[in-house]
Amino acid sequence: MPFEQHLEKAIFKDPKTVYQGALAATETLGGSMVSSAKDTCRMEAKFPKVMLGKTLGERTYLSCEVRPQGDFSLVVVDAYPLDAVERKLMFGARKGVTESVVNWFVEYLEKQLA
Repeated sequence: MPFEQHLEKAIFKDPKTVYQGALAATETLGGSMVSSAKDTCRMEAKFPKVMLGKTLGERTYLSCEVRPQGDFSLVVVDAYPLDAVERKLMFGARKGVTESVVNWFVEYLEKQLA
C-alpha cells in the first residue's frame, strides 16, 4: 500500500460550494490550514495524529482542489504522511493512516454538502 494517496471524486454541486464544504470538513476534523486559494478552489492542510478520538500514529498533509467539470465538480485529493517535524515521511509510515484521513475528509465533505 503506497504512503501517498490520490483520490478523485465527482460531486454534483458547484465548485465554490464544494470548496466551502472542504474548508468546513478540514475544520471539523481538526486540520490546520497551510494555504487556501478561494479563486482557484484549492486548499492545503495538515491533520494531527489524533482525529475523531482515534490515535492514528502520524500527522497527514492533504491538498484538495475542486475543478469545474460541466454539470459537476471534480474533487482531487492528494495526501501523504508527515514526520514529527512535519516533513514528508519517506519510510516507516503506518499502514492505512493516510488512507483513513482521506476517507474521513471525503466523508465529512459529503456531510457538509448534504
